[in-house]
Amino acid sequence: MTRADLARRLATAAIGIPLLALALFWGPPMLVVALVGVVSAIGLWEYYALLAVRGVAPLRVTGYVLAALFFIQTVRPALVPPALVPIAAVIVLLAMLTRGGDVPSSVTSAGATLLGAGWLGALGGTMATLRLAPVERGGPWVEMLLLTTVMTADSAALFVGSALGRHKLAPRISPGKTWEGLAGGLAGGIAGALIVRHFGLSWIPLTHLVVLAVLVTLAGVGGDLAESLLKRWAGVKDSGALFPGHGGMLDRLDSLLLGAPVLYYYLLYAR
Repeated sequence: MTRADLARRLATAAIGIPLLALALFWGPPMLVVALVGVVSAIGLWEYYALLAVRGVAPLRVTGYVLAALFFIQTVRPALVPPALVPIAAVIVLLAMLTRGGDVPSSVTSAGATLLGAGWLGALGGTMATLRLAPVERGGPWVEMLLLTTVMTADSAALFVGSALGRHKLAPRISPGKTWEGLAGGLAGGIAGALIVRHFGLSWIPLTHLVVLAVLVTLAGVGGDLAESLLKRWAGVKDSGALFPGHGGMLDRLDSLLLGAPVLYYYLLYAR
């Protein structure tokens, strides 16, 4: 990474992080839910644009409807009957298979459309639901735990990997990632999670927090590699240019989308 790239990253973060914190701690919970819904929709638009680069033509409108159903069903299960989303998905799949005469292309388009709807809709829904945690469970601090763990892990992995990285983690997918960077990322993720626990999540046992930080960090790395594979397939460097120095919305969401379900299910089942 060049100094110019680092400067753009820092400038973007200096503007974005305070605004995000303002919405998280001083705005109503549904503001954050709506914000996550919007950024997930932008990420889905970028995902479908990546498909178009390779000539895959998804049904965008139907994909957005499905993503909305996945999102709402995750955030407010009572509003969408559980069987409705898979039934709608099957109907969409069948409808897409009837488009045109190119059956192989139709199958690819159907699968790609449903992947995007589930990825940005359902996983985006888990990220939004974290803000709805009750006050006795930390309220906005739960969402902050996800954001801080992922960001500190990402930053630590970047600097440790740049300074000490020698052994490639996934050279065919993301040549810049190293095992040393992963180790630094795990340490950074745990450190960030400990800070958040100190300020707002003391109810989470320390051992649980460390395990959660490790799982969120590893899930985030998996999400980053998955998006890197998608971009490599599409032959592009970034999913978009929305954030100077950071790429597109999907580039910012990839780690969060895979990390969010870890905390979502912990809150759901932890006693």
